[in-house]
Amino acid sequence: MSSASTAIVWLREDLRLHDNPALAHAAENYDQVIPVYLHATDDHDDWSPGAASQWWLHHSLQSLQESLKHIGGRLIIRAGKPATSLLGDLITDLSVDGVFWNRQYTPIAIRRDQAIKSSLKARGVVVKSFKAGLLFEPHEIHKDNGEPYRVFTAFWKRCLQEGVNRQEQDAPESLQVPRKIRGDKVDSLSLLPRIGWDKGFYEQWQPGEAVASQLLDQFIDGAIDHYSNDRDFAAIPGTSRLSPYLHFGEISPAQIVNRVLRSHAAESRSAERYLAEIGWREFAAYNLFHEPATMNESMDKRFANFPWQQDTKALQRWQQGMTGFPIIDAGMRQLWNTGWMHNRVRMIVASFLTKNLMIHWLEGARWFWDTLVDADLASNTLGWQWVAGCGTDAAPYFRIFNPVLQSQKYDPQGNYIRRWVPELTMLDSKAIHEPWKSNVGLDYPEPMVDLKFTRERALTTFKSLHEEKRSM
Repeated sequence: MSSASTAIVWLREDLRLHDNPALAHAAENYDQVIPVYLHATDDHDDWSPGAASQWWLHHSLQSLQESLKHIGGRLIIRAGKPATSLLGDLITDLSVDGVFWNRQYTPIAIRRDQAIKSSLKARGVVVKSFKAGLLFEPHEIHKDNGEPYRVFTAFWKRCLQEGVNRQEQDAPESLQVPRKIRGDKVDSLSLLPRIGWDKGFYEQWQPGEAVASQLLDQFIDGAIDHYSNDRDFAAIPGTSRLSPYLHFGEISPAQIVNRVLRSHAAESRSAERYLAEIGWREFAAYNLFHEPATMNESMDKRFANFPWQQDTKALQRWQQGMTGFPIIDAGMRQLWNTGWMHNRVRMIVASFLTKNLMIHWLEGARWFWDTLVDADLASNTLGWQWVAGCGTDAAPYFRIFNPVLQSQKYDPQGNYIRRWVPELTMLDSKAIHEPWKSNVGLDYPEPMVDLKFTRERALTTFKSLHEEKRSM
């Protein structure tokens, strides 16, 4: 009698059972399936997961373990060695016939996966990877001349022309895992903080595939109808808040798109605008794939010698939410306490750092990377370079968000500010946006910079950079 065939499914940022092509393929074609998570030393370059991401990963792995138990499976965790060695040990110990995974698209992931695929094939192991984390892989969308798109609207228009709906893979009904197989515990990975700065996270988030699906249903049943308008108002729960679930693969973009297109709101302006946000995520991965150096360098090469300011104290005040500008401080404190920040506020705080303070966008990107539960290398890179004006399809250099005007427009009653800057609770809806004009004694800092002066400084500096291009 022939021995049972055995496959490994290497899970990374695809911590779900539904619409998981690698898992579905293994379950359909092999007798025994071993879902594996490798906490390997070669998974990252300079961008190892930040503290907030590690918190999410801990709870996401626990959630996945429970989901697998319900279908007879088990998540095997191995840690310490490079991924090549960890997989090699498993293959040797268990006589594995095939190894499958869903593709990732960061520069180091591509290099690592190509090397591992070659190594395993040389050992006679069947290896196959699948598309799961994007609607379109970066090489699938291009201009008619074969060049990559540099402008989001043109890119997304092409995606829509190609068709964004995708067939989803059903979750396996059952899995059989070899009995005698060693695995580490999630706790052994030491992903949770040693001091309790994460208390607010538990009040805001519950990682896991089931919760991601519930949040999507709630969004479609409610907030999506007014998304195109409410998405910009910081105090309104007008967004889906699915970004961390997408990053860790607890829900796929195909699941989101398909469910929106099947909903009552499918033809609405709000649904169109929401799907464009999925498109922006696609564009971020697409851009990093074609321009891998941009994770550490400005895409616009003129910025190589840009006179960024080295100001540690100013950076710290920004990080701590003590700038003296309420909307910025509210955003930075929301980020620290919950691991998330409203998208409109992300743009405001990024503009302030890079243009009013003229501090390098990489400083902001690193801080977001460490403090966001939805920290994604491609999206983080694209977002910061877009605001700073040095990336692809970047905001014009003269687009400088005025934090007072933005606050008055998108938090008109000051409810968002009151939630995160309690020192200003006693101020009315007019005074709260400019507390330095109030005669009330406040335990709140004065504005750290003059907005008019720093705006003019930024305009002059950025303008000279752009005139430099025309004179070349």
